[in-house]
Amino acid sequence: MTDSEGGPDLTKGGGPTAETAGDGPLVVVENVNKHFGELHVLKDINLTVNRGEVVVVIGPSGGGKSTLCRSINRLEPIDGGTILVDGKELPKEGKELARLRADVGMVFQSFNLFAHKTILDNVTLGPIKVRKQGRQESEKHAMELLDRVGIANQAQKYPAQLSGGQQQRAAIARSLAMKPKVMLFDEPTSALDPEMINEVLDVMSGLARDGMTMVVVTHEMGFARKAAQKVVFMADGQVVEENTPEEFFTNARTDRAKDFLSKILTH
Repeated sequence: MTDSEGGPDLTKGGGPTAETAGDGPLVVVENVNKHFGELHVLKDINLTVNRGEVVVVIGPSGGGKSTLCRSINRLEPIDGGTILVDGKELPKEGKELARLRADVGMVFQSFNLFAHKTILDNVTLGPIKVRKQGRQESEKHAMELLDRVGIANQAQKYPAQLSGGQQQRAAIARSLAMKPKVMLFDEPTSALDPEMINEVLDVMSGLARDGMTMVVVTHEMGFARKAAQKVVFMADGQVVEENTPEEFFTNARTDRAKDFLSKILTH
């Protein structure tokens, strides 16, 4: 575990810092629709994520949360509407998509690390291949990030030699190494044993404090209360409610949200 204070500036040279928070929207989702066959999974979704803002998306399973998260960097193509990242619409394919996608970090439920590469090699691969950074510079930055997430001593190990929590922290470092403008987290703790969840949430809370723009799909309500500036409640493919954590958790406006909260907060 690492102290979430005092590491190197994660946003150095890349993403927004706390000072730039509030300079307008970084991600804009407008009237987005998505179908899987007959299933209408995203229904006219509108969402704005400002610079330096942490937006936590919660709601029942099957409500469209992960699909929305994956649509922001075009891992899922959309059927209608627009998604802008820093004022640009992500192209549908090709090198331009890869370049713009590098501005959008993504952390998945499963860690998606390359099993045959060391943790250090996993973290430096993107900067060297996509950003065309030199190896020495990439490794120096990677070690700073691995130190920041508390696993610098694991740099020469392979993913299978790490715990799930350590692998997920390596995956976070890998995304940060690209110096993204925004980080997407798709249920990053759902595959972890309970005792490993907090070590990952601690790293994410540190990022939030450092002013990283984040969209987080999670079932961790404590994190939503503590780290979010905005809670978005999704159900049945729609944004049902959007509010500050304080207002949402103490004074939900819709029956759907009240019903959801009554089921999860009584246990």
